[in-house]
Amino acid sequence: MPKPRSQPAPDLLSVRDDSLRPLAERIRPRTLDEMVGQRRLLAPGSALRRSIEAGHVHSMVLWGPPGCGKTTLALLLAKYADAEFHAISAVLSGLPEVRQVLAEAGHRFAGGRRTVLFVDEVHRFNKAQQDAFLPHIERGTIIFVGATTENPSFELNSALLSRCRVHVMEGVSVDDIVVALEHALQDRERGLGERGLRIDPALLGQIAQAADGDVRRALTLLEIAAELAEGNATDAGGEITEQTLLQVLADRTRRFDKGGEQFYDQISALHKCIRSSNPDAALYWFARMLDGGCDPVYLARRLTRMAVEDIGLADPRALQMAIEAWDAYDRLGSPEGDLALAQVVIYLASTAKSNAAYAAYGAAWRDVAEFGTQPVPMHIRNAPTGLMKRLGYGQGYQYDHDVAGGVALDQTGFPEAMGERIYYEPVDAGLEQRLKEKLDRLRDARSRAIAGKRGVRSRPPSGA
Repeated sequence: MPKPRSQPAPDLLSVRDDSLRPLAERIRPRTLDEMVGQRRLLAPGSALRRSIEAGHVHSMVLWGPPGCGKTTLALLLAKYADAEFHAISAVLSGLPEVRQVLAEAGHRFAGGRRTVLFVDEVHRFNKAQQDAFLPHIERGTIIFVGATTENPSFELNSALLSRCRVHVMEGVSVDDIVVALEHALQDRERGLGERGLRIDPALLGQIAQAADGDVRRALTLLEIAAELAEGNATDAGGEITEQTLLQVLADRTRRFDKGGEQFYDQISALHKCIRSSNPDAALYWFARMLDGGCDPVYLARRLTRMAVEDIGLADPRALQMAIEAWDAYDRLGSPEGDLALAQVVIYLASTAKSNAAYAAYGAAWRDVAEFGTQPVPMHIRNAPTGLMKRLGYGQGYQYDHDVAGGVALDQTGFPEAMGERIYYEPVDAGLEQRLKEKLDRLRDARSRAIAGKRGVRSRPPSGA
């Protein structure tokens, strides 16, 4: 007698009771009208919305912060297109699993049914894994939907990007999150409506604010608050009070990726607000970065760079202050040392600005590359030996301190092939205003003196 076939072991991770699933999963939108946020992308009549509602979906990359609706949109794409939905995570899946999923999609395609393949955290796949999708996207075997919180330009290879449309999704506004929370409290089938919970609208706003643009996070906070309110429940239902929220929101943090897109966006904002002489905005971004966990030493280094690049010689004290604040932070640490850095932020944003030295340095480098290895003019060469003196090294050099006015105006400092050049153009601000006045007089006098020495008509020196 043949042995009976063994039954497959039950999946211990499967959930048969819908009530055991998290609120954010139970209440997930089932239509485009139920989605909150993304009004620009999914507004009635928009190109993407018309395409989805017609079932004509295309391969795409959804780029946006956590909890903005990337997974939900992928599920709705499959629903509207009447396609099979399959999800994999780049964190948990390797190339063998990817190939198996693609093979199954191929069989399904041969049978006349499409597959929406949702790849979460797609930026975590390496180039070889990303390349595995390319032929299947081209043949239409799959409708590829990649989700990423990172800039696709940096994290995804160009071949994949050329086959997909990138859609930028935004963090959900506080008002829209409040709408989602209210719906979850009222929905008796999938939400918390059966509990009859009471909560002041202002407290719902606090939850939405704490969620920081993340609908999933807001629903999770609401679910935790609902559980804490159950202890005070009466026949009329429990109440989520301000004391309840103090417990739930005690450890809330803002979104900040120390090595990703948000990090570089925020340091860019800090730098540009300092450059724009806006100390208030600069201080806000400085505080945002510290709040998000940015290393203060990194900020000290960047502030020192700003003092050199954007303040320069308009206020030489700025560089000294930046270095001293960096040193103060090394001695004090956080939080006391943070104040020293904050003072530098305010000072850099408030003082005179000039990138003249920065621009001059770049211009000099470009001339070095263009003119190659030009010989040093004989009169300013070093002549430590008798042989070098006999060869003409140092001949004709004028010692400036012995010349009337302290400057030998007819003495050039550039190689003959280049002629006089001007790199440094001081601005009319701060200390550079006085430097400009002095240099303008010197340059004009030098130009006339050199021209007179050569017996040619005076003309201004060439620019860099």
